[in-house]
Amino acid sequence: EEFLVEISGTTVTITCPVIDGTIKWDPAGINPSDNGRKYIIEDYDSSPRNLSCSSEGKTYAMYLNARVCTNCEELDALAVTGIVIADLLITLGVLILVYYFSKDRKGKTSTGAGSRPRGQKMQHPPPVPNPDYEPIRKGQREVYAGLEPRGF
Repeated sequence: EEFLVEISGTTVTITCPVIDGTIKWDPAGINPSDNGRKYIIEDYDSSPRNLSCSSEGKTYAMYLNARVCTNCEELDALAVTGIVIADLLITLGVLILVYYFSKDRKGKTSTGAGSRPRGQKMQHPPPVPNPDYEPIRKGQREVYAGLEPRGF
């Protein structure tokens, strides 16, 4: 048998698993409800506590370590589902817009400096030789004579 713990804002309500008889809570004095089965802690400060309830010789103990917040809002499953579906629809809409705008740009040719008609190959200018390197010509090998491999 298990305790039932309900948290709403800073109020924690604990229900003892004992069904019949007079229930005694330990520690006592923190707002036990009318029938004694529920133990209500208002303005709970998230500090861990040991609690126990007993009735007719049976004792049930629990360690309460719950986090609460003062400005929290509770969302039901319908609200969370609505938020997720709306987010997916907005994302899908953005994807469709990007697709259609990029599709239209593919078909149009730009009139910029590097444009050419379709099907025509671009002709590249010959590469400009680097002036730092002089080509080896016949009869001028003495310039490069010092670059021969040396045997050690």
